[in-house]
This record gives sequence, C-alpha cells and structure tokens, in this order.
Amino acid sequence: MPKNYVYFDLETIRSANDVGGWNNKGNMGMSVGVTYSTKTNEYIAYPEKKVEELIKQLAGADLVIGFNHINFDYPVLEGYHPFTLKDQCISLDLMVSIEEKIGHRIKLESVASATLGAGKTAQGLDAIRWWREGKFREVAEYCCYDVKVTKLVHEFGAKNGYIQYDDKFGNIQKAEVDWDLAQ
Repeated sequence: MPKNYVYFDLETIRSANDVGGWNNKGNMGMSVGVTYSTKTNEYIAYPEKKVEELIKQLAGADLVIGFNHINFDYPVLEGYHPFTLKDQCISLDLMVSIEEKIGHRIKLESVASATLGAGKTAQGLDAIRWWREGKFREVAEYCCYDVKVTKLVHEFGAKNGYIQYDDKFGNIQKAEVDWDLAQ
C-alpha cells in the first residue's frame, strides 16, 4: 500500500499584530487550510468550520510536508485542538530542513523562485485582507498554490538532492537536502 504524504498550508484570519504578537498564534484563527494527499491525488480546501477534519487528515498521514508548518501552522491549529500537533504528526518541515543546512531561516518565495523559476502569487497579509473583504475564493486559491509550490520544491529536492535559493544579496545559492522518501 502506498504511503500517504500530505502537503499542507493554511492562511489565518488575523495577523500577529491583531493578536498581540507571535506568541499568540493560537488566536490567529484559520481562514482556510489546504492539503494535497499523495494517496488520493487531490487538493482539499478546509474552511474554518471544518478544521477538525483537517486535523484528522494531518494526524492520519504517514508524513505531513510543509514550509514552516511546525512553528506556525500547527500552533494556529492548536487554537482549535487540545493536543500538540507537533507530537501527533510525523512531519517534514522544508524550512527547518533548509535552515539546518544554511544556518538561517528562508522564505518559500526565495526557494521557489530560484529552484522552480516561479514564486508565490501573494503574501499572507494579502490573504488576511482578502478574507476581510469576503474574497474567500482568492484566499483558497492562494493557499492551494502555496501547497503546490511546496510540493514541487519538495519533489525537486527529493529527486535532485538539492534546492536553490536567493540569498539576501540577490545571488542564487545551492543547498543540499536529504528529502528522498524512497529510502
């Protein structure tokens, strides 16, 4: 039976400033969470009212793959859930993995544009603004695109053993990664 790898991202209703800082991620609220499952080969968008279904899918995955999901997305979801998702889910956080190799945090945009030649379509604060304007489809599409970009970055790194990123001086750098799940 094939493994079920679930790629994941979410967008929030409120910003860190709205909730009194980054230590209050559980109060940010989820506007939408999106997953892609390798078992079903489908994307699913979960509105806030279906957050428990999202958590159930993550907890049931063989591996949850995201970009900064351990230190951001999971704490946001824990505002709805009594357990620590970091302990409930087996995870591969691409940002953490890259940070371990290069010594500092990096944005998905920097990795995607250098590795894939295509970056993100917007930023998290845009998604919050769209949510407030009632543009729910835009939020879901943006989040879905981020999941797709994360998946493509992961697949590239798993296949090639490295990713590329734009450094703060505008140069493309290479970082080795060990993301081959077939091992």
